[in-house]
Amino acid sequence: MDIGTFLVQCLNAVQYGLLLFLVASGLTLIFGIMGVINLAHGSFYMLGAYMAFALSPLFGDQFLVMLVAGVVLAALFGYVLEWAFFSYLYQRDHLQQVLMTYGLILVFEALRSMLVGNDVHGVKVPAWLEGSFALGELMRYPWYRLFASAACIVLALGLYFVVNRTRLGMMVRAGASNRDMVRGLGIDIRRLYRIVFAAGVALAALAGMIAAPMSSVYPGMGGSVLIICFVVVVIGGVGSITGALVASLLVGFVDTFGKVFFAELSGMGIYVLMAAVLIWRPEGLMGRKA
Repeated sequence: MDIGTFLVQCLNAVQYGLLLFLVASGLTLIFGIMGVINLAHGSFYMLGAYMAFALSPLFGDQFLVMLVAGVVLAALFGYVLEWAFFSYLYQRDHLQQVLMTYGLILVFEALRSMLVGNDVHGVKVPAWLEGSFALGELMRYPWYRLFASAACIVLALGLYFVVNRTRLGMMVRAGASNRDMVRGLGIDIRRLYRIVFAAGVALAALAGMIAAPMSSVYPGMGGSVLIICFVVVVIGGVGSITGALVASLLVGFVDTFGKVFFAELSGMGIYVLMAAVLIWRPEGLMGRKA
């Protein structure tokens, strides 16, 4: 493998890992703080991709404005969804959580089929991000993929700042550690849960919107992402945003280079990684010991 190919694969791994982080960070917030096993989280990623498909003709090359509009719509949708459905799941056992969230997957898929059909769609890369730049003498790398990585890095830094340097982040971290104590201090835990859930939905939808121009928009696209995101949450540690970031990048590199060097066995690489981490640290890389 020459240096140009190696750099391209490294950039692909980082870009894939950072995109996974956007989805997995929302999942680890919902799972770690609210204690809800949300099988419908992958559907929010699909929602973002289909929003990009629906909104791109309206906004044209105003891609950043489209992303902001999509995030606002997704956050509002998540806020209402938590109030209507998820607020009833906190005191229920995990089986009921799984059944309800799986039912939501079926509902979302049926609505998607009725509204946009079952065809595969594409989202055009904005004109100002078209083209590629040289990496070495023979290899080139698309500007849009570099933009996607940069956007994910900015969002990761912003999420780190909110969680670790703001009052809201302090309440989120406290709720992850001891929700009864947070409730006892007079904090409106229901409102906090709705904000956290809305943020998780917005992050997953934003990941779908960013990913849409790089891949097709197709039915059931949230299913495979959901499985990998649960792997990321387990590897990183439940409730840990830093752990989700580290685990996402590890999964990105293992998956990308596994397809390069071990194409026939690449599908099992991330699960071997998960097994190795759990043998070493059963609580995950950044998880709290019970």
